Amino acid sequence: MKQKSLIHKLLLLSVASVFITMCTPPEQSDADADFAERARLDSIREVRCPRVFSSAAEFYKNRDWAATVRAYDELTELGCDQDDPKEVYLYYAIAYEYMGKYDSSEIVLLKGLTFLPDNVELRKRLAYSYDKQGKSNLRMDELDRLTFLAPEDLEIKIELAKLYGEEERFDDQIAVLNAIIKINPTNEGAQSDLARAYELSGRDPLDVYKKRFDNNPDNISYGLDYAEKLLSGDRPDDAAKVLKQVVAADPSSKVAYRKLAEAYDKDDRLADAAKTYERLFRLDPRDFRVAIKIVDVYVEEQDYKSAFDWADKAVTISGEGEALGAKGNVYYKAFQACRTGEISVDDRVVATLAFNLFSDAEENGFSRYSRSKDWLKENEVLFGKPQWFMMDATVKNRGYVKAGSSCYSWVSERLDKGKGW
Repeated sequence: MKQKSLIHKLLLLSVASVFITMCTPPEQSDADADFAERARLDSIREVRCPRVFSSAAEFYKNRDWAATVRAYDELTELGCDQDDPKEVYLYYAIAYEYMGKYDSSEIVLLKGLTFLPDNVELRKRLAYSYDKQGKSNLRMDELDRLTFLAPEDLEIKIELAKLYGEEERFDDQIAVLNAIIKINPTNEGAQSDLARAYELSGRDPLDVYKKRFDNNPDNISYGLDYAEKLLSGDRPDDAAKVLKQVVAADPSSKVAYRKLAEAYDKDDRLADAAKTYERLFRLDPRDFRVAIKIVDVYVEEQDYKSAFDWADKAVTISGEGEALGAKGNVYYKAFQACRTGEISVDDRVVATLAFNLFSDAEENGFSRYSRSKDWLKENEVLFGKPQWFMMDATVKNRGYVKAGSSCYSWVSERLDKGKGW
């Protein structure tokens, strides 16, 4: 009986054990736990993200940068940055910038770029943060990357070209400037920088100056620059052609006329040089130095009459030592050209007129012709008391002597009797 009772109890325990086992829930899996946690966080984010976004925007609007940073800190910790990563990381970084914490701005932007690797605005801010930290190489790399992400953005290319120039990476600068000009052929700043970069890199910039002027024929400055390069390259004829275009575009440009006259002079087109200087003089009839330039050209051409007329005009305008010296030089050059083996009375008269003007120029502080003056005295070619003594009575009675030979037919001035003669 006892044995039956024991068996019965064991059977009841077995049945109860099975029943209990069937009613106990199974252990929860890791996947289910993760899902539950995500659900919990999503629930929190659904409530918190809009509120924190709103707070961040308000803090930013009120320029409370520390509070703005704290708000964006919370947004990223909650995972709200995934909803709008551009807005979060852009303004997050800008808030750090206003706090002067450019290293923190850099960290924020790099994280934002893990979500949006091709975002132009974030990369622009990153380049800015590198600039503020003095990280030139990283800044150049970032700007270079931006030129591919935003190929039509000229500001990026201009900034990169400037940085390459500062770092003396002229080949890279030239490549970027060419890209700018390809997009905007009339970009004057890029054209000027390109010409300068060519020079600094040791390349011949002539083609750059030519293209710049060809693309902007009304830009007088570009024409003058191009002509100057042609002149320095010993191409005065080509320079004159360019300068003729310049004066046609701006007939009032005194600089262009001056350069054109210089080009003609270098090309031995003396008559053209003289005419061009005369046109320049008409623009400013009080500029005696232009008159002296005309004197020099006519002296070089051995047209002493024209040279003397302009020298006399220069003296009348100014009376300065420079003008007096130029007039004396006309007499001196004519004397050297006209004299023969034996010094004639006419030669001595003209030599003395030159000597007197050189002396007057020195008294007025201009000594450029002192060597010519000394030569006249040392070589005893001047008209003095011995020559006066030999003059006939008619000349002595009138008290002056003039040059009358054909070579000096243009000489109208007389040499008065000196003291003690």
